[in-house]
Amino acid sequence: MLSLSLSLTPLSIASPSSSSSTLSFFFPSKSSFNGIQLRSHTIPPPTKQRAVVMMAKRELEMEEIRKLTTEQINEEVVDLKGDLLMLRLQKSARNEFKSSEFGRMRKRIARMLTVKREREIEEGIGKRLSRKLDKKWKKNIVVRPSPLLKKLREEEAAAEAAEAEKAT
Repeated sequence: MLSLSLSLTPLSIASPSSSSSTLSFFFPSKSSFNGIQLRSHTIPPPTKQRAVVMMAKRELEMEEIRKLTTEQINEEVVDLKGDLLMLRLQKSARNEFKSSEFGRMRKRIARMLTVKREREIEEGIGKRLSRKLDKKWKKNIVVRPSPLLKKLREEEAAAEAAEAEKAT
């Protein structure tokens, strides 16, 4: 922690009307101001263990993504974007949801698209051609229910079956 010390001494100023009366103000005088003195105390650096663990998790996730084929990456991106849409719908309907899922899904999509672009660069596909291919790919996407929606439907069906079983 830094501390600041400033030395101030009283200064006498003579009034023009009476030379005997003086006013005292606390101003730094010409000779007593020694400047600002900083005293530093050593602060131990924060531990970086959590950051190391997070980096390791990201590296493992990137290795898993790199093992996938480009088609699998495309399918996974479509599924994640569908899940992201479902989260937005849940948010707008004011249903319960985990807000941390937004960032997690967006980052996962970005990592997948990064791996996809790395592969395009290795193949020698330029930026302009890559964008054209992306537009064609986006036009050919078949809209299908997200896995999250499928899971919700299965849970609802299981709940209805349980209710029907209790009724009989």
